[in-house]
Amino acid sequence: MNAIRLLKNQHAEVKALFGRYDRTDDDAMRQELFENVADALAAHSAIEEKVFYPSVYVGELKSELREAVEEHLAAKRVIADLLRLTPEDPQFDAKMKVLKDEIEHHVKEEEGVLFPQVEKSFDTAELESIGERMSEMFEELQKKEPRLEVPSETDRAAPLG
Repeated sequence: MNAIRLLKNQHAEVKALFGRYDRTDDDAMRQELFENVADALAAHSAIEEKVFYPSVYVGELKSELREAVEEHLAAKRVIADLLRLTPEDPQFDAKMKVLKDEIEHHVKEEEGVLFPQVEKSFDTAELESIGERMSEMFEELQKKEPRLEVPSETDRAAPLG
């Protein structure tokens, strides 16, 4: 699987989960959807920070990647806050909206700026190799509840190299 295709597919899946969240007012379903979003984002961030970003951390991509890990940090802080709340809390929906907005901004920058630059700098075989490692790691992470690791990742942005 091409690394960029994998990441774009995951972006679309998270967008769909946010859409489902926005369309329900059932607290149990909202909790389940938040957990699905948080697990997907935690695993997605992990494969980007541990495999994708370090693999493409070269030249002009460096500043884009430094910004990307800061955006991840901001989202992780909101997820950590949400893990301490329930959908009945008046702040829950507001924090979910902030998380959605942060993720939409991050996706727009990745898909509009970062990914095209990566595609110019790396050939198909390299992106396939990176994608395979990311896919394997993502599958392993999804066997657990990766959202539960997020609070321990909120002190500083992930290192890049």
